[in-house]
Amino acid sequence: MAGDVINIGDSDFQKQVLDSQQPVLVDFWATWCAPCRAIAPSVEALSGQYKGQVTFAKMDIDANQDTPQKYGVRSIPTLLLFKGGKVVDQIVGAVPKSRIDEVIRKNL
Repeated sequence: MAGDVINIGDSDFQKQVLDSQQPVLVDFWATWCAPCRAIAPSVEALSGQYKGQVTFAKMDIDANQDTPQKYGVRSIPTLLLFKGGKVVDQIVGAVPKSRIDEVIRKNL
């Protein structure tokens, strides 16, 4: 079940994440980050599973530095779950798909 993970940047973060009517899971990552690549298939799979309930987005921290800095992203991968324009949960590091799923379910 393929999902729809959108790529976002500093310029559309407000519209795509903070103004979203549904929860948004943002994956802060970089192309050189092996753990980021390791969790990507899990994020992709979950985006299909939660289609219509949760928006999934990726932000390259090398190309976009303002937003990660604003939210204190110090290591990657960092997944932040936004709901109503606020961070309601976070995951730092490469974790199993079940852990990401648990965080999403807890906040729906």
